[in-house]
Order: sequence, then structure tokens, then C-alpha cells
Amino acid sequence: MMATMTKQKFYIRIKMTEVEAAYIAGLFDGEGTITYKKYPERKKKGNKVNTYNCWRISMEIAMTDESVLNWLHEALKVGTVTPKKVNGKRVDGTSYLKQWRWRCTFRDAYYVCLLIWPFAHTKLPKINKILDHYYTLQKNNVVDIRDYHKRSFK
Repeated sequence: MMATMTKQKFYIRIKMTEVEAAYIAGLFDGEGTITYKKYPERKKKGNKVNTYNCWRISMEIAMTDESVLNWLHEALKVGTVTPKKVNGKRVDGTSYLKQWRWRCTFRDAYYVCLLIWPFAHTKLPKINKILDHYYTLQKNNVVDIRDYHKRSFK
């Protein structure tokens, strides 16, 4: 895979058409959730317990149509598709439909952000935060997207 990054522009080449990438961006804009936040985590080392602020970077889409999420998983080649537990009942007493969740985290989320960045609208601010986060790390040679996924446009 080939990636070129400039100050505010991110480009990537993969085996996916622009139409497919735009469709995935639309799925995220309408149904997706992007998490970019620090959470306190307790880490135990010997008898000592310390609390650290750790980054949580994830992207997920939950819906009742499993086939769309399976296609997404096959197209992106990252993340997992799992059943999502739905508690409770509707006001009329009937059960909710079974839901499915596609989810990816950390560098896989970075990879997906690179793909959908040119087409995203409502999720663009959080996508930019993830790209900026890893762009800073890439300057220190932590992430080399070309070695991460070796694909090219159709």
C-alpha cells in the first residue's frame, strides 16, 4: 500500500474503488461511532497500582443487517463482526431485532480513517484527530502504512 501524507492532506491507495470508499464513509457518517479519548486505566506492577491515561481509539458500526457488516469486513480486511447484546423490550413488549457490530481499534482505525477521509462529513472532526494522532507518531517512524497493508487501487 502506498500512502502520502502532507500537512492536512492524506492519500492512500488500496484495492477499493472510490465509490466503495465513499459508501463506507456514508455508513460511518450515518451509523458509525468513532472514539478518540483518553481513559484512566489502573496498571498493577508488583504490589504497586498506578493509574495512567491511556488512549482509546476505535471505530464501530452497529446495525441489524449482518450482510452489510460482513461486506464491510471483507472490503476493509480489518476489524471484527460480532453479535451485539440488546437488552430490554420495546414499549409494546416485543423484543428488539438482533444487532451486529463491526469494530476496529487503534492502527486499524487509522487505516480506515485514511480510506474514508476524503468522503466523510459528520465524522470528519474525529477522523482528523485520529489522523493527526498517528501522523505525529509516523514522523518518529512508528507507523509505516506501506508495510501495514500491501494493496493498490483496482
